[in-house]
Amino acid sequence: MHWWASILGFFLVFIILMDAFETVVLPRRIRRNFRIASWFYRTTWGFWMRVGGRIQSNSRREGFLAYFGPLSLIVLLGCWAIGLIFGFACIQYGFGEHVALGNETITFGKVLYMSGETFFTLGYGDIIPTIAAARTLCVLEAGMGFAFLGVVVGYLPVIYNSFNVREIEIALLDARAGSPPSAAEFLGRLGCCPEQTVLDEIFRDWERWCADLLSSHISYPVLVFFRSQHPNQSWLAALTAMLDVTSLIITGVDGIHTEQAKLTFAMARHAVVDLAQVVKAKYSADDAGRLSPDDLKKLRAHLAEHGVNFYDGADAAQRIAEFRILYEPYLYALSRRLLMTLPPWVHPEHKKDNWQGGPWDRAIQARALVHPGHAANVSDDHF
Repeated sequence: MHWWASILGFFLVFIILMDAFETVVLPRRIRRNFRIASWFYRTTWGFWMRVGGRIQSNSRREGFLAYFGPLSLIVLLGCWAIGLIFGFACIQYGFGEHVALGNETITFGKVLYMSGETFFTLGYGDIIPTIAAARTLCVLEAGMGFAFLGVVVGYLPVIYNSFNVREIEIALLDARAGSPPSAAEFLGRLGCCPEQTVLDEIFRDWERWCADLLSSHISYPVLVFFRSQHPNQSWLAALTAMLDVTSLIITGVDGIHTEQAKLTFAMARHAVVDLAQVVKAKYSADDAGRLSPDDLKKLRAHLAEHGVNFYDGADAAQRIAEFRILYEPYLYALSRRLLMTLPPWVHPEHKKDNWQGGPWDRAIQARALVHPGHAANVSDDHF
């Protein structure tokens, strides 16, 4: 009997089951240096990212990168299944007591075939184990196959439910902060709101969103690779915009209290720091700041145009820089690791929100010019 094969098989099955348990069942980040799932994502994402980085068109690049999350999930599940089948085949081969129909010679290839049909519970019966240990192993493997199917059936809905919950708030941010979102647009549209409770409720929702983002993406790290439905939106851009907005309010905006903004900033900063560690993003001292003195002037002017007065003391730049240093290095690291573009503090030129664009707009507006009574031409000035 080939005992070395059984030892290898036991080791392989144990490693795969432990990796699957830590990835699917255990709701916390694992700090062990080597894991199959971590190695798998580092290797495959590195290749996928290099290929995607060569695509010049932003929309096409985002479309290509969007395939990675769902596809990698399916491939990883397939790798686990193949590894378990191979591991059980090694154990069975080490036992060495099987009978095949037609008295064929038992080879490792035939044992591997038997392991596959047992795992997927086909049960053809053309290869039969003849000792108690081998029969017991077949029963265990068949049960493992059912458990694996249950994991697939239960795991995918959880992943997509978490994804949908994440995307709802990102979609809502479109009309509040633009596409991509920016701090200037958010405060320009909502900063002069006469009711403080409106802003506080929005910040409270985003505090919960950041907490849910942190919890779900630590429990299921594959979610960090799932892209949003629009190429100019992402969970990283939304998180960046909220950190920018709350840091501005904490620095000082006339008429806006800072209590809820501080809580939202703390939760958002917690999320960005921990998620940078989840994807093993790397710090770089060469990262330039996102808010230059000229950008700060443009930001102040943009806010003033919308009736929002940002703190204009001599130490304004220093005060906002003290908040930026707390989170911008992590944002840059995540942006490089995931190939996600960070939004600016203020857009250099006016951009339409996603809801303002549509494939029929030009035709509808052209018809409205010919037949004014047949179509309404809604301009950006209405909002």
